[in-house]
Amino acid sequence: MQGHLFGFTGAGKGKFMEQWVLLRKGADFASISKKFHISPRLAALIRNRDVVGDAAVDSYLNGTISGLFDGMLMKDMDLAVEILLEKIREQKKIRVIGDYDIDGVNATYILLEGLRRLGAEEADSDIPDRVKDGYGLNQNLIERAYADGVDTVVTCDNGIAAAEEIALAKRLGMTVIVTDHHEVPYEEEDGERRYLLPPADAVVDPKQPDCGYPFSGICGAAVAYKLIEALWEASGREAEDLDDLIENVAVATVGDVMDLTGENRIFVKEGLAMLKRTKNPGLKALIACTDIREERITAYHVGFILGPCLNAGGRLDTAKRALELLQAGNAREADILAGDLKALNDSRKEMTAKAVEEAVKIVERDLLPHDKVLVVFLPDCHESLAGIVAGKIREKYYRPVYVLTEAEEGIKGSGRSIEAYDMYEELTLCRDILEKYGGHKLATGVSMKRENLGNFRRRLNENCTLTEEELTEKVVIDMELPFRCVTEEFIQELSLLEPFGKGNTKPVFAARNVEISGTRVIGKNRNAVKAKARDGSGEVLEALYFGEVSDFCKKLEQKGGRMDITYYPGINEYMGRKDIQVIITHYR
Repeated sequence: MQGHLFGFTGAGKGKFMEQWVLLRKGADFASISKKFHISPRLAALIRNRDVVGDAAVDSYLNGTISGLFDGMLMKDMDLAVEILLEKIREQKKIRVIGDYDIDGVNATYILLEGLRRLGAEEADSDIPDRVKDGYGLNQNLIERAYADGVDTVVTCDNGIAAAEEIALAKRLGMTVIVTDHHEVPYEEEDGERRYLLPPADAVVDPKQPDCGYPFSGICGAAVAYKLIEALWEASGREAEDLDDLIENVAVATVGDVMDLTGENRIFVKEGLAMLKRTKNPGLKALIACTDIREERITAYHVGFILGPCLNAGGRLDTAKRALELLQAGNAREADILAGDLKALNDSRKEMTAKAVEEAVKIVERDLLPHDKVLVVFLPDCHESLAGIVAGKIREKYYRPVYVLTEAEEGIKGSGRSIEAYDMYEELTLCRDILEKYGGHKLATGVSMKRENLGNFRRRLNENCTLTEEELTEKVVIDMELPFRCVTEEFIQELSLLEPFGKGNTKPVFAARNVEISGTRVIGKNRNAVKAKARDGSGEVLEALYFGEVSDFCKKLEQKGGRMDITYYPGINEYMGRKDIQVIITHYR
C-alpha cells in the first residue's frame, strides 16, 4: 500500500487504537478522466482500488455479462459436463447436495433449476442440517442418497474436503461430481505441499492448484452457474436463457462476502439490476416483507437485510426453508415462507446480541491483553451463531477470533480473521488435535474434542507471529475532501464505483479539525447522532453518526467540539427536498 500516516496513530472510534493512512497512488488522472469521461477525483478513487490500465478501468466501469470467462476453462468441467449429459439422457436419479448457508442454498437452487430445465426430471436435492449433520457432506447424506436409489451426487459449495464420504459413495456404486470454491486440503512433507483431492469422478473447483481458470475468487453458486452454463451450451442452447440465475449468483456472492473484483463485480452489478425486476416469487416476497424498495436495491440490502433472512433458516431451523422460498411457485406460498424467514432472523438477532455480550465479558476478563488470537468458549450459544458472534468480536477488538460452543459430539465453532492472519493456514498447524476443519484465510469452521480446547487456544497463540502494528486497525483514507467539493454531481458520480463490498469498499474521505455543533441523539434505539459539521473552509453540512453514541459524544467533549473525521457523502431526500449530508464513519 502506498500512502502515509494521516497525522498520527491514536485512539479513534471506540476503545482501541487506529492508524489512519492516506493513500497516495499515482497515475495520469487527467488522461484517465478524459478517456473515460469521469472526473479526475473518480479516476483517483478507481486507481486506489488497484484498477490499473485501460482494459481494467474499462471493465471496472463498463463490464457486462459478455466479459465473464468461459467455464470450460475450469479443470474437470469437460468431464462434469460429459457425465451429466449422459445421466440426463438416461434419466438417472441425480441428487444435488448443497450446504446450509446463503451460498450453498443458492448454488443448490441454480443446479436444480438448470438440471430440470435440461430435462433431468429425476433431479432432487438434500441439504445438511447444521446441528445434526454439520458442514458439507457426511456419511448420513451419502447413505440417505444410496437408500433413495440416487445414481449421481453433485455437490455444491462443499465436497472438496470430503474425501472419506466421497470414497464411501464410490464404494456404494454412485457417480460423484464435486463443485466447490473452498481451499483444497493439503499435507506438508519436507516443506512441500501435497494437495488431497477427493476421489470423485470430476472435481470442479477453481482453487485447485492446476486449474487454469483465470479468476479463482468466485463463490460456490458461481461455480454451479458455470457448470449449468457449460451444460446448456453443450446441449446447443443459448446461455442468455440462463441470465435470470445470475441474480442468485449475485445474492450468494455478496452474502458469502466474496471480493467484489473481477468476475464477482460483473455478477453482482448485473445481478442487482436483475433483482430490481425479479420474477422469482420468493425473492420478490422477501424484498417486500423487509420493506426494501425494489428499485433501490444495493449490495448493502443483500448483505445486511435479505442475506441474513436467507441464512436464518439454516441457522435456527433448516436451510431447506430458504430453498423452498427460492422455488416457490406463487406469491401466496412465497409470502408465507418469506414471513417465516424474517421472523427467524429477528429471533436470531436477539440471540446474537446476548451471545456477544457474554463473549465480551470473557474476552475482557480472561483473554486480554495477552492473547493475540481470541478463543472464546460459549457453551450455551446456538452453534449456528458462532460465526456471527466471532465477526462482531473481531470488529470490536481487531484480533482473530474463534467462538466455540457445545455440539452433539465435542465442541465446534467458527473463526473470523483480520487481514494479516491467514486463519486456514494456522488451523492446518493444529490439525492433529482437530476432528474436522475447513474454510479460507478470513473465515473457518472447526470441531474438536472438549479436552483439546485449552491446547487449541495455547497452540494458536504460541504459533501467532502478529505484530502490534498488524493488530492495529488501519483506516485507509482515499483522499482529503473539503466540504465545498461535496456536490450533488460528485455524489451521483460515486455511484459508478458501485457495487460496494469486500474488495471494493466505499470510498473514505477525510476532513481535519471539523467543528461539530448542535448534536442530537436520534433513532428508535438512540444509536445515532445528528449534527452540523463545519470544515476549515467554513462550509456547513448536515452530519450523521451511527454507532457507539456515548463514545462519540465523550470524544467530542474532550476535543472541545472539534474532531478529525472520515466520512462518506450522500443525499437525504425528504418531502421532495434534497439535502447533501455526510455520514461520519471514524473520528478522533
